[in-house]
Amino acid sequence: MTTQSDAILADLAAELYAGSLSDFTTARNARAKDTGDRDLAAQIRALKKPSIAAWVVNVFSRERAGELGEVLELAAELREAQGDLDAAALAKLGRERRALTNRLAERAAELGRARGEKITPGTLEAVRQTIAAAFFDEDAATAVASGRLIRELEPSDSYPLELIVGGGLPEAPAPAPQPVDEVRARRERRQAERTLREAEKDLAAAEKDRATADRERRSASERSEQLAAHIEELEAELTRARKDAEKATSALTAAEKAQASAGERVTAAERAVADAQSALDEL
Repeated sequence: MTTQSDAILADLAAELYAGSLSDFTTARNARAKDTGDRDLAAQIRALKKPSIAAWVVNVFSRERAGELGEVLELAAELREAQGDLDAAALAKLGRERRALTNRLAERAAELGRARGEKITPGTLEAVRQTIAAAFFDEDAATAVASGRLIRELEPSDSYPLELIVGGGLPEAPAPAPQPVDEVRARRERRQAERTLREAEKDLAAAEKDRATADRERRSASERSEQLAAHIEELEAELTRARKDAEKATSALTAAEKAQASAGERVTAAERAVADAQSALDEL
């Protein structure tokens, strides 16, 4: 539960972290000296000076709170929605997110320059990475929105808030009020888009299966026609073979009869020869 002392510390820290960077230590100690609360004074003196990149983000958070709030709300919606996106949509989202991050970093750097600070390319990149971290991580978004960053962030890291924010733990930024029907419409649209993507995937799979089935049907039809033609050829050849077999059987029967008749004639001739020989022998 946030106490009055916590709220005072958070407000003082936010003011100091967006104030003059070169005068931070002097201003911090003066605020600690002016407070009549010993514990609060100790907490104020314990505030760490922010890095220049963190200071730039803090200035942007303080002076462009409305713009930053809309961006962080969009970031939360994107984190929620990206699990439902396909590769192409994720790639498009990544490009848009990088473009938005670059624009915000440039605007934040302009505010820093307007306050007399030199913003090097390295500082600008650190600002860009810090804002990018807010797109990917809810705690990073809370830290950026607090305006009390101590150091720059990176999208690939995780951030315990007590180590990156001065002046106590910040509360998550409250979402901008929206009509209930608009919230419901967004949710229903995401669901409808998810349903459409699933239906499109099912359609693509079904079309692929149909194309495969068509190829297999054509292949089977061609094979069936080839086999039917082959069977027809074999049946014709079988018919011819049966006719040839019948002819051969008939020829065999005739040959056997001729063989038998010739055998009878040979036998008769042999007898005639024998009889003639006997007659001759008797003479």
